[in-house]
Parts: sequence; C-alpha cells; structure tokens
Amino acid sequence: MSRPWDADPTASFARRLGKSPSELGNTHDEDGCPDIWQLDNGDIAVIGRDLTDEYRSRLPESARISEGERLVIIPGNTLSSAKPEIPDA
Repeated sequence: MSRPWDADPTASFARRLGKSPSELGNTHDEDGCPDIWQLDNGDIAVIGRDLTDEYRSRLPESARISEGERLVIIPGNTLSSAKPEIPDA
C-alpha cells in the first residue's frame, strides 16, 4: 500500500525559511545548526536534534512516528523567524 505522501529524496534545497542559525544565536558554527529549508518541490526540510527515542513514549495519543521517521526538535526562535515566509494553508 502506498502512502498519500512520501518524501522525494531527489528534491533540492531551494531557500532557507527565516534567519540563519548564526543570526539567531543558535550556533557557533562548530556543531549542529538548527534550520528550516523549503525544497524545490515545495516540501520542508527541518534540521534539528533527533530526540525520537526520548519522546516516543510520551507522544500525544493522535501522534505517530512511522518507520523511517524521526522526531526533530528545533529552537522556537527558528520557527518564529520563518513564520512570515510560511504561506497560510
């Protein structure tokens, strides 16, 4: 059975949404850099800390992490800085 949506691994990074991790003070450019990017197919890529194992047992009842998915945490200011560039549904 196919999924209604699946990630396209051939999509390319098109543009950053919001400010860079350096502008937000979320990195020293030495390790991880939390970020949000729009891909050329319109999908969104999120770079953050993988905390799947830490949160799996505490997910809300309606939330699921499927095989091949990870729960990623980003700083709130990363999403807030991207808000003006995220279109309304």
